[in-house]
Amino acid sequence: MELQVKTLAGGAAGSITVSDEIFGLEPRTDLIHRVVRWQLAKRQAGTHKTLGRSEVSGTTKKFVRQKGSGGARHGNKKAPQFRGGGRAFGPVVRDHGHDLPKKVRALGLRHALSAKAKADGIVIVEDAKAAEAKTKALKAQLEKLGLTSALVIDGAEVDNNFVLASRNIPHLDVLPVQGINVYDILRAHTLVLTKAAVSALEERFK
Repeated sequence: MELQVKTLAGGAAGSITVSDEIFGLEPRTDLIHRVVRWQLAKRQAGTHKTLGRSEVSGTTKKFVRQKGSGGARHGNKKAPQFRGGGRAFGPVVRDHGHDLPKKVRALGLRHALSAKAKADGIVIVEDAKAAEAKTKALKAQLEKLGLTSALVIDGAEVDNNFVLASRNIPHLDVLPVQGINVYDILRAHTLVLTKAAVSALEERFK
């Protein structure tokens, strides 16, 4: 598959041939869905917690007499039905993550990239470098490329000026190629890859 390469200024910079094994697959939504579920479950904090009856303060002395009150024979104020008592079957601190085979995760990433390519949602740029960390200048360049919501993937090292300039632009994320993931690819309207990122991805899936 051949894709056009652009400069950050919006000009043409030739073309690049990319692997059909990464960018030319017929997208499978079931695989992509599995990987997204795994990602979101893994990042869920799981710090929700309520106090059970063994953890709250309260008397365990019998607080009403056995007979004659017309009520039940309660002997513990920490029971869930009382105000200030413990919560019955409340949430506890736990890990929400679940296992997903490494091969499925890799395949899901390739299908997400193929889905973007099929929807014409991939832009290849020569590099992602900024002469100075100026948000206004970078925003003007991105407008020339027609980018409003984008995920920019660079090579192993991301240009520091580019990162600083992009931080205050809404709907723009910048990641090194090691951080590329299915959820962020789908969340952004356009996926912007540098030539270094394409080379690294092809090397990774070789």
